[in-house]
Amino acid sequence: MGKDLLREKTVIVGTAEEGNLEELSGLVWSAGGRVVAKLYKRSEKPNPAFFLTEGKLWELKNFLRVEEATLVVFDDELTPVQARNLEEELQVKILDRTGLILDIFALRARTKEAKLQVEKAQLEYLLPRLAGKGVMLSRLAGGIGTRGPGETKLESDRRRIRSKIAVLNRRLKQVKANRQLQRVARKRFDWPILALVGYTNAGKSTLFRFLTGAEVAVEDRLFSTLDPTFRRITFPNQQEALLIDTVGFIRKLPHQLVDSFRATLEEIRAADLLLHVVNMASPQREEEYMAVNALLRELGLEEKPFITVLNKKDLVANEFTIIRAERNFPNALSISAQTGTDVDKLKKKIMEILSARVNRGVFFIPFTESRYLSVFHERGRVYKKEFNSSGVYLDVELPRIWFERLGKFKV
Repeated sequence: MGKDLLREKTVIVGTAEEGNLEELSGLVWSAGGRVVAKLYKRSEKPNPAFFLTEGKLWELKNFLRVEEATLVVFDDELTPVQARNLEEELQVKILDRTGLILDIFALRARTKEAKLQVEKAQLEYLLPRLAGKGVMLSRLAGGIGTRGPGETKLESDRRRIRSKIAVLNRRLKQVKANRQLQRVARKRFDWPILALVGYTNAGKSTLFRFLTGAEVAVEDRLFSTLDPTFRRITFPNQQEALLIDTVGFIRKLPHQLVDSFRATLEEIRAADLLLHVVNMASPQREEEYMAVNALLRELGLEEKPFITVLNKKDLVANEFTIIRAERNFPNALSISAQTGTDVDKLKKKIMEILSARVNRGVFFIPFTESRYLSVFHERGRVYKKEFNSSGVYLDVELPRIWFERLGKFKV
């Protein structure tokens, strides 16, 4: 509890009708803050100067005084003028939802690639907000909203920011080229590619770890995965595939992030099958599902083959809720990645979809070529085996690439 008290006191502002302030609270917590008050506003046209009406602005001032909060986060996007006026009027830091998400990404970024992507997104977000902010952009104070490129005096100059964005664009172009080379290398194995997609904190990394046995970070927090992680997976029928864990999506994902992370998100484009993981225990599961689908459409991926993986079955006590969810979501299957419940059913469903990439036939292997026998057993599924004086006949199912490589033995 002591550490929680050290978190930055935050007041959040949003529309009551949307019911998304719980998610905004989670975002604030992920950024290192603690929500001490919530201000609900009516769904109406925002005040062009302060976003809020005069009465709501007074109410917000009172919250800040009573709670001694130092940060206000809005669930909606503020214009540069609104953000600047609010900071001057309230004398605290002001962030909108986009700025908060960018700040979390800056906190989570570990690899060079992720840092480049986040920095570009932050600079593009800051650029139109430079006017009139003056020395405030060069503040070096700690806390939410001050991480990343907002910390240095470099960002106080528009021309220099544009120059830096251009440099980052060149580096990200190289990242894209490197990823394309990696895809070419992976294609040599002709493994089908499965991509885990879904709303942030839906349990993708937990499922990834269960399916692959990989030691990846699994945390109950938003955006624990920024960089795509690849692992090989072998199914019971010996079909091999490559599984990708990707960054989680979220409602109102900042367009700057979508653009900056496009090279990473293109890993999804190369996938043969999408596993759309949905947190079945979430009260907003339908809205979260639609938010992910909207981004997939934006990326031109809505026609990809997919399975809706209804995760966290262990957290849903009502059996009728599970049955209803399986009926309401397309091509759906409920599982628990945490306990492993029905993950075998998911594997079977994946194998059925991938079977189009597998060929079946009869091969004859002379005893003089017996070294190839292990390939059939390791890479395929042997249905029948018959010996004669000179060799062995195999009725076998093989991934297409091995079916073609071993074509000289085909009967």
